[in-house]
Amino acid sequence: MRIADTLRGRRGRHPSGLIGVALLLVSAPVAAAEAPATSAARSETGELVDGASWRATVPPNWNGTLLLWSHGYSRTRPAAEDAPAASRAALLAAGYALAGSSYAEGGWALATAIPDQEATITAFAERFSRPKRTIAWGYSMGALVTVALAERPRRLIDGALPMCGSIGGAVGMMNMALDGAYAFRTLLAPDSAIRLTGVDNDVDNAHRVAAVLAEAQATPAGRARVALAAVLAGLPGWTTHDGPRPADDDAAAQQAEMAKTFAMGAFLPRVDQEQRAHGVFSSNTGVDYRAQLALSGRHPLVAKLYAAAGLDLNRDLDALNAGSRVAADPAATRYMLDHYTPNARPTVPTLAVQNIGDGLTSPSLQRAYLEAAEHRAPGMTSGLWVADAGHCTFTTPTVLASLHQLETRIDTGRWPVRPAGFVAYDPPPMLRPCIRDGACR
Repeated sequence: MRIADTLRGRRGRHPSGLIGVALLLVSAPVAAAEAPATSAARSETGELVDGASWRATVPPNWNGTLLLWSHGYSRTRPAAEDAPAASRAALLAAGYALAGSSYAEGGWALATAIPDQEATITAFAERFSRPKRTIAWGYSMGALVTVALAERPRRLIDGALPMCGSIGGAVGMMNMALDGAYAFRTLLAPDSAIRLTGVDNDVDNAHRVAAVLAEAQATPAGRARVALAAVLAGLPGWTTHDGPRPADDDAAAQQAEMAKTFAMGAFLPRVDQEQRAHGVFSSNTGVDYRAQLALSGRHPLVAKLYAAAGLDLNRDLDALNAGSRVAADPAATRYMLDHYTPNARPTVPTLAVQNIGDGLTSPSLQRAYLEAAEHRAPGMTSGLWVADAGHCTFTTPTVLASLHQLETRIDTGRWPVRPAGFVAYDPPPMLRPCIRDGACR
């Protein structure tokens, strides 16, 4: 598709779409009535040549910056939106122009999302005017789209703000989730109909998982094994938005938090992805689960729960290492590497923002990307951590502060000190890191 072939335009507004299901999915709260400062904003919509729709809005006090919004995972194609509803009015009032597309397809639409977002930039310039600066941003899967735009050799953006993102990449993220799912089924339901790959229906599979999980949570032994599986999947020990953060030594409270998001955090949607990839793209062949638990730094937490339950942790780790593994189709893995596993070489300043207690998109993914990028593209990336839990539960002040942090880096060439409202945090390492054109664990 030629990016210049953009629109068969039509005026008006698209209604905001709801994004439905599990991981990488963000449904923004319903917005309050727009402030008077935005009432004179000009909004237009159009259609790209591949059928994707776009929406853009320019406020009367436009500051010259375009914010390109990338939405999260949705099983069906949503209506185009130019910003999440909760922050839209404040962004317009601050003088930002907004734009975004629906992508041409629903689901794991990375193959079309990236060119659709680039075409939306061109459509905006043709319908309005060329912005002085374009900043890409997005939540969840949309954050991965944002990183992909930041890594494009042909630079159409000036900065990138991935938030609550799966920026550790498709292959590593799904492999780490597979480890948790494998441990769960092997230790708690080896004879069940729960599927690790080749899933018949994501929703039906989630119901199977939920039934086993509820039974496991009723006993000390079950809770200990759920904790082991959750740690292997990279789930944090705090996942409830606005709920209290468990103490570092409170293993029982952390286990309860991990259990709340386990079914969605470990059993990620796979049906659409495997259909696109034409096969199984995740693998756990050769993984040493004793070594993985040690690498997580969370062995003491799991060991404490196992001791309280009277279970032998080493015996369960032996069972995992002796179990039947999942092998990947190399061609399917290559598809998911291309759509999309980052190369950690952003060509524009990239600021990643994450809650420390996100149970759907592991904070370990952000750590892995930032570490790889600092090695491959020194000085181009930075991260901010929010002392909250939940998936993409950012307040509008957090969004604005993050934007200002990135704009300062674009303007000065240096990352400023951490702003108020963010915290120092060092999440556990990503246990199955995978960077495109590099090594994968």
